[in-house]
Amino acid sequence: MRIRKMGFVPRTYRNLDRYRQILTILFKYGFDSLLNRLNLSSYFESGMQMISRGRHERIEGLTDFERLRMACEELGPTFIKMGQILSTRSDLIPADLVREFTKLQDDVPPFPFAQVREIVEQELCAPLDVLFKYFDEKPLAAASIGQVHRARLVTDEEVIVKVQRPGIRKTIEVDLEILFHLATLMEKNIEEAEIYRPTRVVDEFARSIEKEINYKIEAQHAERFARQFTGNEAIYVPRIFHQTTTSRILTMEYVDGIKASDLDLLEGAGLDRKLIAARGADVTFEQIFKQGFFHADPHPGNICILPGNVICYLDFGMMGYIDKRSMETFADIIIGYVRRDEAAIADAVMRIVEWDDPPDRRALEGDIASFVDLYLYKPLKEMHMVEILQEFLDMFARHRLRLPPDIFFMIKAMTEVEGLGLVLDPDFNMIEKVEPFIRDLQMQRIHPKKLMGDFLASSTLLKGVPFELYDLLRQLKSGKARIGVDYQGFEPLVFGIERSSNRISFALIIAALIIGSSLIVMMRPGPSLFGLPLLGLVGYACAGVLGIWLLVWIRRSGRL
Repeated sequence: MRIRKMGFVPRTYRNLDRYRQILTILFKYGFDSLLNRLNLSSYFESGMQMISRGRHERIEGLTDFERLRMACEELGPTFIKMGQILSTRSDLIPADLVREFTKLQDDVPPFPFAQVREIVEQELCAPLDVLFKYFDEKPLAAASIGQVHRARLVTDEEVIVKVQRPGIRKTIEVDLEILFHLATLMEKNIEEAEIYRPTRVVDEFARSIEKEINYKIEAQHAERFARQFTGNEAIYVPRIFHQTTTSRILTMEYVDGIKASDLDLLEGAGLDRKLIAARGADVTFEQIFKQGFFHADPHPGNICILPGNVICYLDFGMMGYIDKRSMETFADIIIGYVRRDEAAIADAVMRIVEWDDPPDRRALEGDIASFVDLYLYKPLKEMHMVEILQEFLDMFARHRLRLPPDIFFMIKAMTEVEGLGLVLDPDFNMIEKVEPFIRDLQMQRIHPKKLMGDFLASSTLLKGVPFELYDLLRQLKSGKARIGVDYQGFEPLVFGIERSSNRISFALIIAALIIGSSLIVMMRPGPSLFGLPLLGLVGYACAGVLGIWLLVWIRRSGRL
């Protein structure tokens, strides 16, 4: 979502009113000292006076991060969703704040059915009774972005209809504008905030929320995901009904399954928990290492189990992409870990991360060596991917390294699947499950077809070199192109040569004066003084003065 940058004051009265509301709640939860450091009174003097007259609630014994989480819950949908998204990005915010944001509850009251009817009829350009045989007025669930109703189409398919909250896009746009303004002030006025780059955090959130509030994108994700697993009987993806789907409404097949974490119901239905855990891991690694398109939020609420131990994914709002190069780099990290090669791990890490300033390579390799020593000799059953990956993320934070969003989503997906797998099967081991996929990836890299493809790609690139070289020579010959040479580090040398040249020139002038004066003295022309020609004496005097001045100049330079 594009963020409009706020000027001296908000564009509309509504923005000003919302800004005052946000500041009031932040004051209420004890962030007045932070807001004072942002110099907000110079922007909203009257509003700040109104706020300062109010009493902010003092919450004793709570940390700053706990109070921030409570403030987000009171600030509403945008801030709740931002906290939930950022709770998956420990490379952007401190680990303690991540833990607090994972507690955010998306528990918001449903909006009235009259508004649901109005939105559906407006979006689909037809009365609700014409579109559906049945539409339950009571929502199955309500969240910050929308709510879900059960319904039946006129063609008798049982469906769920996700309806976006009225005015939510405008609310998010206004809040994002205010958030970006606050983030800009933080970077300008609070030196320690620069580490976390608040404006970048807001930008990341804006990109994520844009995908979630456009239900057409979610529908496309669901259909692409279904195509990836065509013919795979272990996976089921609900059908999308496009005739009743828009950017604000999503109609999806209703699936009656058992929540993946409901162990009693799974046991009662005679389902195999160990098999479900193993299938969940295999499906996740197939998405990541074979398909390159994966479900980035596979928590138990988004997964249900159908008869036959079939895994059904329900929500496709958050998906991730990973290219072949990133897959191979991630595999190199795992291979380097197995071989206990910290230099190879560091090389792979440097290919996959982003940074503002290059890290200290020696310090990074030292941390990686310590990490390898910590985990290498542990029994396999005691090793959990969530611990290993979290240790990696903490290491990245120490060296101010950032992961691209999709790489982070990949890690998040792995850790969530491992967590669910351990709930289903206490003996579940994610490390064992990833090994076959890493081996397959290694074999693909040396497969003749892959090597031939790389060779052909290189040949295509090299094929264009002679033509580019010919074009460059043609332009040089015609005078249309020029080669500029920029000498770096030669300034002291050039200065020294110029200074030496000046001294030599001065010495030549002095020598010429002495020789000329001597010739005049020998010829004895014109007037004389003390029996010597006056012109010759003047020449000697000038040569003497210049010689003394040259000696002083050389002595002052420190080089005789």
